[in-house]
Amino acid sequence: MNKASNSIPYGAEQIQILEGLEAVRRRPSMYIGSTCARGLHHLVYEVVDNSIDEALAGYCDEIEVTINKNGSVTVEDNGRGIPVDIHPKQGKPAVEVVLTTLHAGGKFGGGGYVVSGGLHGVGLSVVNALSDWLEVVVKRDGKVYYQRYEKGKPVTELRVTGLSDTTGTKVTFHPDKQVFETIDFSFDTIAHRLRELAFLSKDVRISLKDERTGKETVFKYEGGIVSFVEHLNKSKEPVHPEIIYLHGTSDSTSVEVAFQYNDGYLDNTFCFANFINTAEGGTHLSGFRSALTRTINDYARKMGFLKENEENLSGDDVREGLTAVISVKLLQPQFEGQTKTKLGNSDVRGIVESIVSEGLAEFLEQHPQSARRIVEKCINAARAREAARKAKELTRRKSALEVSSLPGKLADCSLKDADLCELYIVEGDSAGGSAKQGRDRRFQAIMPLRGKILNVEKARLDKILNNEEIRAMITALGTGVGDDFDLSKLRYRKIIAMTDADVDGAHIRTLLLTFFYRYMKPLIENGNIYIAQPPLFHVKHGKKEYYLYSERELEELLSQIGHEGITVQRYKGLGEMNAEQLWETTMNPESRTILQVTMEDAMAAEEIFSTLMGDKVEPRREFIQQHAKEVTELDI
Repeated sequence: MNKASNSIPYGAEQIQILEGLEAVRRRPSMYIGSTCARGLHHLVYEVVDNSIDEALAGYCDEIEVTINKNGSVTVEDNGRGIPVDIHPKQGKPAVEVVLTTLHAGGKFGGGGYVVSGGLHGVGLSVVNALSDWLEVVVKRDGKVYYQRYEKGKPVTELRVTGLSDTTGTKVTFHPDKQVFETIDFSFDTIAHRLRELAFLSKDVRISLKDERTGKETVFKYEGGIVSFVEHLNKSKEPVHPEIIYLHGTSDSTSVEVAFQYNDGYLDNTFCFANFINTAEGGTHLSGFRSALTRTINDYARKMGFLKENEENLSGDDVREGLTAVISVKLLQPQFEGQTKTKLGNSDVRGIVESIVSEGLAEFLEQHPQSARRIVEKCINAARAREAARKAKELTRRKSALEVSSLPGKLADCSLKDADLCELYIVEGDSAGGSAKQGRDRRFQAIMPLRGKILNVEKARLDKILNNEEIRAMITALGTGVGDDFDLSKLRYRKIIAMTDADVDGAHIRTLLLTFFYRYMKPLIENGNIYIAQPPLFHVKHGKKEYYLYSERELEELLSQIGHEGITVQRYKGLGEMNAEQLWETTMNPESRTILQVTMEDAMAAEEIFSTLMGDKVEPRREFIQQHAKEVTELDI
């Protein structure tokens, strides 16, 4: 990449200070969202985002991320390097100001960066504050500079350690175990975000290496967001061969849109503003959707696909089976909230709408065969929408729940306060019977499932809502489904999937999670979904009994007590346990283990469900081969 010729001033005077740093260690969740694994990985993203801002400005085309053996992470780029000259107001090096002062950076007045994702300027200072230690190396002005910090405070002066004919910044940090619930970085979690960034910045090469395992990968996609859509659709069957790519610039706002329809029934649109994943959408998404609906309707009427007496296609109709990526870059993004999940710039809507309307109309005219397939797909969606509306009426809870009407045999609990109640969704009538007998009737409800529920990845909403087991679940939960979903009507704080510890049980669990992810996603986002952990083994040794949950636990126990005088029972199903055993091992809040289902990365979840539950065999085989070594328990 050639360095930008119209060089923008980037020195100490461009570093502006808004307030101090002390609050970060006291309330870390305010700045990084949480102190669990999600917040931990957010530290990496904050450092990488600084390098991405250099790439946006045209000064960086190489970013290297390394998970080190000691648990620290290094992020290195070949950008300009953080300024090291003395800050005029603070009287200390600008890099130290950036690392020790909240809201200190070159992104507030437009002096250091023209386009930037780091609106709030909390990045490096927050990472520094929440780390045991942090080391920064800056290559700038022909020299190499070094400084070390501990818990956000400098413990060395900024000093010159050598000479360099290149520029860049290298940050190494070790998260503070007193702050985070875990300090174990996940290669895959980081890789998903880096891949995303590489798709959005086609001129940048991003590498990731894990020195703990030797695993490494490189992301560089010359096709940009077109390659992104191709990647997202790899487990699906396209309706038309071309990926539609539209782009334009207006008033210093750059817009890129790529999309393609597939034979599925879901809308998978991902939108970004200055490389930030705006998960809640915003004005760029509104502009895209408005243009898509209007342009397809105009074309359908013009070509006679829609008759005069027929209603226009709705937004839902034209988004069924759509995979799209929207990327905008603008001078002064206005995000709603610290987490930057929604774009608020009002002018962006009109800019995106104009570029998409004009470009899509031209594409439809020039590709009549693909245009016909797209419109037919949308018209079929409209017909199914009416069928789905009627099916929804069957599942909508009009008044108090009538247990007798539920084909799912719900055994409800006596308490009515949802915060105190939990629902066990249990595989099979046999286990359901044991669970009903063993439960605490005050707060535990039981719903047995008859066999495997419908794979919602391969079905339209009307067919899904006509499935007896799914309809019973929706009615029992009380929230409605899809667009009608209302979290405030949820009847149980915890929804616990309890299936056998074998392949069939794992499949049923995946089917359930796919349904919740696709049609009741707020339940996952709100932390309402759990997975029960029934034991695999029952061991008797004299008068002592042990319940063990893995082969490893069994091996450890046998090494301690020996093999003589013991009986080992391997549970093939929940139905092999009596009510008392099921209660004590799997349902008693005092002794059970349940795993909460969280969604660290919506795009990663989308990819996994599409791969595992879709029609294409090859992506599923690749996924299983890639992750086979990570399986700890396999029952065949």
